[in-house]
Amino acid sequence: MIQPLFNWRTGLAIIAIAIITGTIFYSQFLANKIAKEERQKAAEWVEAGKLLVNDTTGISDRLVGLIISENKSVPIIQTDEHGNIIDYVNLDSIKIANDSSFIRKKLKEYQSQNPPIEWVNPTNSAKKNLYYYGHSSLLYQVRFYPLVQLLIVSLFIIITIAALNTSFRATQNQVWAGMAKETAHQLGTPLTSLEGWIEMLKENRSNEKIVPELEKDLERLKLVSDRFGKIGSIPQLEEKNVMVQLDYMVDYIRKRAPGKVTFSLKSAGEPFPARISPPLFDWVIENLLKNALDALEGKGSVNIKVEYRSPVIHIDVSDTGKGIAKQHIGNVFKPGFTTKKRGWGLGLSLSKRIIEQYHQGELFVRNTEPGKGTTFRIVLKK
Repeated sequence: MIQPLFNWRTGLAIIAIAIITGTIFYSQFLANKIAKEERQKAAEWVEAGKLLVNDTTGISDRLVGLIISENKSVPIIQTDEHGNIIDYVNLDSIKIANDSSFIRKKLKEYQSQNPPIEWVNPTNSAKKNLYYYGHSSLLYQVRFYPLVQLLIVSLFIIITIAALNTSFRATQNQVWAGMAKETAHQLGTPLTSLEGWIEMLKENRSNEKIVPELEKDLERLKLVSDRFGKIGSIPQLEEKNVMVQLDYMVDYIRKRAPGKVTFSLKSAGEPFPARISPPLFDWVIENLLKNALDALEGKGSVNIKVEYRSPVIHIDVSDTGKGIAKQHIGNVFKPGFTTKKRGWGLGLSLSKRIIEQYHQGELFVRNTEPGKGTTFRIVLKK
C-alpha cells in the first residue's frame, strides 16, 4: 500500500513543493526587510529636509545633500495637514505630464500602503507636513517573484506530465499494435495449413456437409487475422454504404445471440455512404453488439439507429441492459478495464482507436442509466 504511493514522481513533487514553499517564505522575509529599510530611507530623507530648512550654519549641507540625492528608489509625496500636495520625489515625470491626476492617484495608493511620516513645524506646532511613501520596484519584484516562480514551475510540471503521458500512450499503442501484428503473423501458418486440409476433405464426397461449415470458420479466422494485421498501420479507406455493413453485422450477431434477445436496425431509408475500412468498421460494430449482449445477460433488445446530421452520420447502438455505473463511465475505453469475469478489456479500447484514429470520427457513451441500458454513439463524416 505504501510502496505505490512513494515513488520517484511523488518524491520529485515533494521536493518541488518544498523548494517553492521555502522560496515563498524567504521572499516574504526579504520583502519585510526591504519594507523596513524603505521606511528608514524615507525617515532619513524627511530628517535631511528638516536640517536643510532649520540649520543656518551650513555645516550639514553636504551631508543633507548626500542623503537627499541618494534616495532614488523610494517614491515620496509631501502634503500639508489638509492633504494638499506640496512636493514629491521619484515619480514618473512622463505620466505626470500626461495625466494631471496621476500624483493624486499615487497619494491615495501610498496612503493605503504605509502610515505617513509626520513633521511638525517647530515655530508653529499647529502646522505639520505629512510624508507618504510607496514601495520601490525592488520590493514589488521580491514580493511577486515567488508567484512568477510558481507559475513557471507549474507550467514546467504540466508540460512534463503531458510529455510523459504522450510518451506512455505512444509506447502503449506500439505494444498493442505489436501484439496485434504478432497475433496475425502467428495465425498465418495454421490458416494456410487449414486451407490445405479443407482441399483434401473436398476430395471425399462424404464430407460435403462438413466442408462448407469449415470454410465459413476458415473465412472467419482469415477476417480476424486481417483485422489484427491492420492494427498499427494506416488502413485503406473505401466508400461504402454504412447500412450494408451494419445489416451484415447485425445478421451475423443475431444468429449467435440467445433467443430472448431482439435486434432492430432503423434508418431514414436512404444510403449512408462513408469512407471506412470495412474489416475494421465491422470489428467495431461487432464489439459494440457483443458488449450489448453481455449487458443484457440473455434477454432484452439491441437497437441500432442511423441518422444523417449534416455533415456527419450518427450511429447509435443501444441496449436495455444493466447500464454502466457512474464511476466506470470514464474508464470504459481504457485498455484493460472490464467488469466481466473473463476478457482482457481491449474491445472498446480498440474500437475507439479504430474510429477516432483511422476514420477521423468519434466513439463515446452517449447516455447510460443503471438498470435501463446504455447507448454508444459513433460519429462518421459522410
